[in-house]
Amino acid sequence: MPIVYSFANGDALSSGLDGFVEKVSGEAIAKHGHLSIAISGGSLPKILSKQLAHNANVDFSKWHIFWADERCVAHDHADSNYLEVKKSLLDHIPQIPQENIHAIDNTYATAKDAEKAAVDYEQQLLNFFKTETPRFDLILLGMGPDGHCCSLFPGHPLLDEKKRLVAPIFDSPKPPPERITLTYPVVNAAQCIVFVTAGDGKKDMVQQIIEQPELNLPCQRVNPTDGQVYWFIDDAAAAKLRKESCSDYKL
Repeated sequence: MPIVYSFANGDALSSGLDGFVEKVSGEAIAKHGHLSIAISGGSLPKILSKQLAHNANVDFSKWHIFWADERCVAHDHADSNYLEVKKSLLDHIPQIPQENIHAIDNTYATAKDAEKAAVDYEQQLLNFFKTETPRFDLILLGMGPDGHCCSLFPGHPLLDEKKRLVAPIFDSPKPPPERITLTYPVVNAAQCIVFVTAGDGKKDMVQQIIEQPELNLPCQRVNPTDGQVYWFIDDAAAAKLRKESCSDYKL
């Protein structure tokens, strides 16, 4: 079962997320010398960076950053998840070595060649993790209005992909259509997965995901075999949840 933390407002949400990421980062670095983290796009990077970019207790020099999904556009394109993370987070944390930032190949992305981009990104994962099924220390995800996460959309065949670690998508229901995404075998191998979402417009979908598991939405299929799922949301997004669905926040 996911653990749900609800915060009074956006600042409190960012602060809570900051403390949690600091804790996970410290534990991972103590365990094996680095933090492997995958980040999605949307509003998540801004929520994450509000506090984290100024946290002196985090050893960012030991971070390795990947993307949970990416659009096949140039790195400097307005639709690029890389660009959003760069502007919100990376530009403010010079301690992260450039070689520790594992972005989609810009040539394949610019050419909208999702197949080659996916093959290349899967190889990046294999080169780093040196194991058949990569296991991230932390994956940070947003929640789409249709309940999608990464670029895994309701009813799409990629929901059932079992072999590929990174898959291309050519028909995303949200533009741009060409993308790459981590698949469930990778997502569900992670040590820790955190969904982050906020706002009154999210309350209906949050309630469905947390309290109506029979819907089998993409976010609900995030169920790590040996890890934990958390939700960090604000009170507006939690407005339709039963009180017992939420837990008291504690590190």
